[in-house]
Amino acid sequence: MPPARAPADQPPAAELEVPVLIVGGSLVGLSAALLLRWHGVDSLTVERHSGTAIRARAGHFHLRTIEILRSVGLEAEIRRTSEAQYHPDGGINNVESLAGREIGNFIPNLNAGVAEFSPTVRLFINQDALEPIIRARAEALGAQLRYSTECTSLSQDSDGVTAVLSDTGSGTQTTVRARYLIAADGNRSPSRRWLGIGMHGHGLLSNSITIYFRALADLGPLLAGRNQGVHYVTSPVLRGFFRLDRSGNAGFLSVNLVGDISRPQIVTGYPSAPWADVADGITEQRALELLRAAIGVPDFPVEIDDIATWRAVADGADRYQEGRVFLAGDAAHVLPPNGGYGGNAGVQDAHNLAWKLSMVLTGAAGPALLETYDAERRPVGDLTVEQAYARYVTRVAPYLGPETTQPLVDDFEMEIGYRYNSAAVIPDAGAEQLLHEHPRESHGRPGGRAPHVWLDRRGSRVSTLDLLGRTFVLLAGPRGQDWCTAARQAAQHLGVALDAYRVGGAELAEVGDSFPDSYGISPSGAVVVRPDGFVGWRAQDGTGSSAATMTDVLGTLLCRGTGAASERSLRLAPADDGVQR
Repeated sequence: MPPARAPADQPPAAELEVPVLIVGGSLVGLSAALLLRWHGVDSLTVERHSGTAIRARAGHFHLRTIEILRSVGLEAEIRRTSEAQYHPDGGINNVESLAGREIGNFIPNLNAGVAEFSPTVRLFINQDALEPIIRARAEALGAQLRYSTECTSLSQDSDGVTAVLSDTGSGTQTTVRARYLIAADGNRSPSRRWLGIGMHGHGLLSNSITIYFRALADLGPLLAGRNQGVHYVTSPVLRGFFRLDRSGNAGFLSVNLVGDISRPQIVTGYPSAPWADVADGITEQRALELLRAAIGVPDFPVEIDDIATWRAVADGADRYQEGRVFLAGDAAHVLPPNGGYGGNAGVQDAHNLAWKLSMVLTGAAGPALLETYDAERRPVGDLTVEQAYARYVTRVAPYLGPETTQPLVDDFEMEIGYRYNSAAVIPDAGAEQLLHEHPRESHGRPGGRAPHVWLDRRGSRVSTLDLLGRTFVLLAGPRGQDWCTAARQAAQHLGVALDAYRVGGAELAEVGDSFPDSYGISPSGAVVVRPDGFVGWRAQDGTGSSAATMTDVLGTLLCRGTGAASERSLRLAPADDGVQR
């Protein structure tokens, strides 16, 4: 049963008060803590485990996630750590075994074509190596983290959320009062259950295992000529995938299915399919047999460090918000690992939510801005569930049938082409509300991630994305100075932080690609980019460039309900006409 809600006029007494309480301190909870502090918001993160991850787990990080980490100053350290662990451009292939023939190649090179669309790259990095980096940055910015602490109940009223925290060692309890709560407490989220939020999707796909191991002989000869990243294994014995470190002699094997699933007499569907229950009764000897079968060399000398059991599930939450509580990460969407979407989607949930909480907590935005979290992230989350499921079926479990899957969406569209359609976006007149599109086709359309264009800033090369990440940003074409002036005036009146840049002058010059063409505007046009790097509005040209127009735009993006009628009487002093802030 969910905890009873406290009456709005009688909130429970609290021993500690924080603006935001984050339940769950793994990858997503840590990212939320970091991003909230990046926006100046205090939070408390509680995690029932004693520290950060101790096993590899999530390891394939997409472009958008690395762009987010780049924006808070972590890209260089993460890339160094990644390259110490893995080859930087590893591929994803399919083999009979490491010693057997290659059956297919899903992604020959992880970063083929990436430079056209992003200033960063895709990476393989173990979650147990990434989490400490994020944690250190969050703590350096002032985030509060408590480990060996779990949330045992929560209730909410019209003014906030009350949670009871328990120290897992001593049992000592603390009552915390927060304005808002982020539930990042995993795929079996107690918070989601207490809130009565259901799940929908494909359900349980397999009871899987992950075997962490070290080779006691050199696997190198078996890997020669293969671009090492992820090796799917398709054999009559098992279906799953390897991820090996840079040496090729350590890593893990995830096993989703056992036995020859190609036999026509087998019954489709789990749980009636015994080959999908790998974890049942698993022993170290059985794991060793599966590991050697996947290597393809009988009696190959290996040592097993650990065996983890887990459930491959493809489900999404029916809603991401209940009052002042927001679901994020696996609490909101549970994905099979195929395609690497799980950790990435969770970091992107936190990124979408952090700036909105900041704006509402400081009074810069109306409370309705928080409702756009569900409106924006849940459709993308449902799409991601379906795409992860489609890749699971395609790469691991074809017996489930292609008729059960949606068509595969291009990886670039999934990573940096997903779109938001909500009250916090002002679409072009008559524009179709797409859920995703290829970044080559987006051209700065409102609702999509701002396109990457290289610029020269006083002799240094920067991406347009490097101008974003903390405030609203207006980017204007070379003849769009009037938009810069109007935006600064409106932001000053509304009390909103905003940076305005005119691209194409001496201070911020184009390098190669045309900025106006990339953003779908004329040289006198402009776009407003939200603090999460998504385009909120654009003007094709200079028509209507005024403080009143920009006040309407910013007020709408902030869900403040501010209309032009109340603002047109403003007599704002001219802003200085410098190009940069």
